Amino acid sequence: MRRPNEQEDKIVKSDICPQCGCEHIYQDGGLWVCPECALEWSVEADAPDGTAQAGDDTTVRDANGNVLADGDTVTIIKDLKVKGSSSVIKGGTKIKGIRLVDASDGHNLSCKIPGIGGMNLKSEFVRKA
Repeated sequence: MRRPNEQEDKIVKSDICPQCGCEHIYQDGGLWVCPECALEWSVEADAPDGTAQAGDDTTVRDANGNVLADGDTVTIIKDLKVKGSSSVIKGGTKIKGIRLVDASDGHNLSCKIPGIGGMNLKSEFVRKA
């Protein structure tokens, strides 16, 4: 019988997926994966008693997973229609000096777009320049 090493002792397997409750989760690298809802979460997010720890949900990340901060320069990754207007923000547009805001509708970046003006954007449509 093989004796587990220290690293395997520290890894605690959750019993169920925190999103859908599926019991058929598996570990892939440093992540737990649920085959039913495709949720992935980190092994470090599991507490020793099997419950998830409260994470820092105020961190704003771009489309590539980079952490964004006030004053960063970002680039739009795809064409975005402006709601209530016929204008379009072209992919590749560079935006300087973003501000992070708490918005309940998911638009967590406030910025001024050249040629359009002030606007709120979702961080999933930008990447750090």
